[in-house]
Amino acid sequence: KRIGMEAGSTDRVCPGDRLGNIRELEAGEGTFVRSNFIFASVIGEKEIIQDKETGKTRINVIKGKEPAVVPELHSVVTARITKVQQKFASAIILCVGPKALKEPFVGMIRLQDVRLTEQDKVEIYKCFRPGDLVKAEIISLGDKHSYYLSTAKNEFGVIFAQSVAGATMIPVSWDQMQCPKTKMKEFRKVAKI
Repeated sequence: KRIGMEAGSTDRVCPGDRLGNIRELEAGEGTFVRSNFIFASVIGEKEIIQDKETGKTRINVIKGKEPAVVPELHSVVTARITKVQQKFASAIILCVGPKALKEPFVGMIRLQDVRLTEQDKVEIYKCFRPGDLVKAEIISLGDKHSYYLSTAKNEFGVIFAQSVAGATMIPVSWDQMQCPKTKMKEFRKVAKI
């Protein structure tokens, strides 16, 4: 039986959106679990299903058509890191606020836009890796090729990362995440969620 949070409702969600607690719901397709909470791992519609046989309630995120949205100055975005170079990280913007983009836009996080303090000590490869999902703010419409993004505030940074072992990494500090399988730690600029 398909149900919504409130009798049949569905909501559009983006990667990193918190969907519920594992004590109340079971994580399903298009989700991941971190710190006892269920988060969306894909862009799509939130769907809650009540299993008649087991009595468990499962939450899924079903991919669907995305509405036309365009990033604007000071918008909070969700982006996937595609390339890390010495002075910047390239990203594909997937969501603007809670709204999924119909077509992805290109973004760039420059060295000076990673954090507010000790900007001269920032090493971009210790902040982001290809495949990471980040929450950032558009600080400039940039050049004709990409938007300039910033993760300088505490609430911005990596919200989802996968380890070499394929596990969802867990934040252990503002600058490190740990693989739950191998216990290996990797540097990241972690978002405070």
